[in-house]
Amino acid sequence: MRILISNDDGYFAPGIAALAAALSGLGIVTVVAPERDRSGASNSLTLDRPLSVRKAANGFFFVNGTPTDCVHLAVTGLLDHLPDVVVSGINHGANMGDDTIYSGTVAAATEGYLLGIPSIAVSLLNKAGSHFDTAAQVAYDLVERFARVPPPAATLLNVNVPDVDRASLRGMRVTRLGKRHKAEPVIKADNPRGETVYWVGAAGEAADAGEGTDFHAVSMNYVSITPLQMDLTNQPRMPAIDAWLKA
Repeated sequence: MRILISNDDGYFAPGIAALAAALSGLGIVTVVAPERDRSGASNSLTLDRPLSVRKAANGFFFVNGTPTDCVHLAVTGLLDHLPDVVVSGINHGANMGDDTIYSGTVAAATEGYLLGIPSIAVSLLNKAGSHFDTAAQVAYDLVERFARVPPPAATLLNVNVPDVDRASLRGMRVTRLGKRHKAEPVIKADNPRGETVYWVGAAGEAADAGEGTDFHAVSMNYVSITPLQMDLTNQPRMPAIDAWLKA
């Protein structure tokens, strides 16, 4: 089995090292990740300059681009063979609800999915990252299942793992995305030149976190697994918009 690993925290992040070590027992692992933290990069491709690929001492490849760049380069030219699965992570912090729109971790997996490869994004809830081993084992279990029981075509999974020891997990639940309250206000500050600068505010707390959501599952110490799709068409609204245009 050929496994392509990427992330948005950078090739030096402990989460990607834990993931690569865990999945190496399942096949040939190749790591292609950003050269620096690109959290929040979403599905951006770098089109205004060339990209470079370098190899670190540990064998990981790193790219001066986004998570999407990394997977795109790997699948469309860098690798000699197409991967059987793309795994992105382990992210330092949750990617639930609205987070998935901005997440570079989810974006890396999405690029694999858009290129026709089954893909998984794996995130550990706590940014402190006390139990990367737990998330790595979850990733191992899912990829091993992919190998043993091939998933439906065009599969994209968003996986969030509670930051607890393996024995404390209660299992896995298939969930839908919840929703957060709107983000906190921007934070104004002065830089050393006396200019006003702005930091993007923190994400809002969970608003839709009822049973069946990713927020609810992880709060109960279940691994949340949400199948994602990229068709943004609001099908139920199409007749209303059509009527509005004809009014």
